[in-house]
Amino acid sequence: MNTKNLVLMALLVGVGAALYVMIPGINGGMKPDFMLTMMFIGILLFPRIKETLLLGISTGIISGLFSTFPGGFVPNVVDKFVTAFVFFAVVAAIRHFAQKMAVATVLVGGGTILSGSVFLLMALLLTEVPVDFAVLFMTVVLPAVALNAIAFIIIYPIIIGLIKRSNFKTSVSQA
Repeated sequence: MNTKNLVLMALLVGVGAALYVMIPGINGGMKPDFMLTMMFIGILLFPRIKETLLLGISTGIISGLFSTFPGGFVPNVVDKFVTAFVFFAVVAAIRHFAQKMAVATVLVGGGTILSGSVFLLMALLLTEVPVDFAVLFMTVVLPAVALNAIAFIIIYPIIIGLIKRSNFKTSVSQA
């Protein structure tokens, strides 16, 4: 792993953490997860297993630490880890198409649905959640999909523009 790439991944995680902390919890403490958006951007930029592992673990731990959902630490860690590797597998499978904005946005939406579903399933298994899965899915996960897609559409081109002007070695600069 290149030190410059580690710094860029740390910046992505840091921005995601700042956005995550600023967004208030809704419907039982759940909140849209902008850490997830930054993790997806990191995986799109650095589609390698080591980087995916690092991004999945770091975003999971930070999301878990700042979670407003009761008992949300373990579900956050598990959901980010699972989501990171599923997202990585899909990106690796469609490597050339994943760099297109429309495809990447659909991947981010699908990844957010996966993440929210894994989080809710883990939370329901580990804690006494007084709200039904379907209610939480409709009121938190689906709005999070829209917010993450919009955030991705705004943030990703900015990051791509900065990377193209720098000498970072990412999947975008090598494409």
